[in-house]
Amino acid sequence: MKNYEVRDLKLAPSGRQKIEWVKAHMPLLRGLQEEFEHDKPFEGIKISLSIHLEAKTAYLCEVLAAGGAKMSVTGSNVLSTQDDVAAALAVTGMHVYAYHQATAEEYNKHIEMVLEQKPNIIIDDGGDLVSLLHTKRPDLATEVWGGCEETTTGILRLKAMEREGILKFPMVAVNDAKCKHFFDNRYGTGQSTWDSIMRNTNLIIAGKRIVVAGYGWCGKGIAMRAKALGARVTVTEIDPVAAIEAIMDGFDVMTMEKAAGSGDIFVSATGNKKVITVQHMLTMKEGAILCNAGHFNVEVDMPGLEAAAADKKELRKNIGGYQLPNGKWICVIAEGRLVNIAAADGHPAEIMDLSFAVQCLSALYIKNNKGKLENKVVDVSAETDDIIARRLLSAWGLPIDTLSQEQHEYLNSWNIE
Repeated sequence: MKNYEVRDLKLAPSGRQKIEWVKAHMPLLRGLQEEFEHDKPFEGIKISLSIHLEAKTAYLCEVLAAGGAKMSVTGSNVLSTQDDVAAALAVTGMHVYAYHQATAEEYNKHIEMVLEQKPNIIIDDGGDLVSLLHTKRPDLATEVWGGCEETTTGILRLKAMEREGILKFPMVAVNDAKCKHFFDNRYGTGQSTWDSIMRNTNLIIAGKRIVVAGYGWCGKGIAMRAKALGARVTVTEIDPVAAIEAIMDGFDVMTMEKAAGSGDIFVSATGNKKVITVQHMLTMKEGAILCNAGHFNVEVDMPGLEAAAADKKELRKNIGGYQLPNGKWICVIAEGRLVNIAAADGHPAEIMDLSFAVQCLSALYIKNNKGKLENKVVDVSAETDDIIARRLLSAWGLPIDTLSQEQHEYLNSWNIE
């Protein structure tokens, strides 16, 4: 098998420029790279990774490689791979199999190719590596010690596999770490979603009616940033507690059926399928804009829309127009795929510095606990979160207070006299 399958190696200089830019803004990974270069904790260990293949992910791969890991890399979405970044990694000698706008068959082939390196550790984003190892190619799971999962959606699937007793190896729930979902899901998704919407539409957000489906951590960030941009925000939810939280945060809450007729821009962030259906679309305004900020392209019912559309055309790069049977046109950004990465650059570098620091330490945890963990979803320890947060505050030059001995004893005593 060849070491790489990318669009064009000649694009590598552009990709290297992008990697060096994000590296300058990722102090946590820079610190880990220095430690890994010295200690070589992954010497001889094979790591297969499937995450959106752009500059920040590429730098994560280089940090792990600095620790001695033999890296095999692919993307986790057919539109999110940046060809120049893939080329920049390929010329370093890593196994890289990914390119932008791969077909479904090519994408699945690339996933299989990184697993054919027979990894010891996998790093997954949405569960595609885990899925292949448990379905089509269980023979490639024989040397896997464990892995790490980046997303909410992926962890939901892992927990379902754990409940059914079919998970073949332990998986660390990276997404559930405080230093991941508090910042990545809320501030990262919040900013990058609106970055993508604004750059692709070139429209103002202030004054528009925005409908956000889902008020989890991602939905919170999307709604918060829309409000800051001057939008009027409606939230749709199935969780009554989350609905109350959205109301108390200052947002309107209603069903999608009711919200559909008033929205200018719709953003889904639920992790579920058919959140926005053709029936909803038929009640929308002329020119309503739809997009998805969840991992998989199932939240906006694109197959249903394709079947129902009387006509369709490209309205602008990354924006498809669909004429409904009632004559109205609606717009969909990035084919209903993950809008912030399929049609933009993804989360800011500083946000992914936190998330990828969790990935590095979680991979190290899998290595250090080889054979000791059950085949279950494993939480990131509070100690790991604390270490990462303190490192970042130190990099920012921001000391914080510490408990005195008296305060520590007070908090840990039942007798408060």
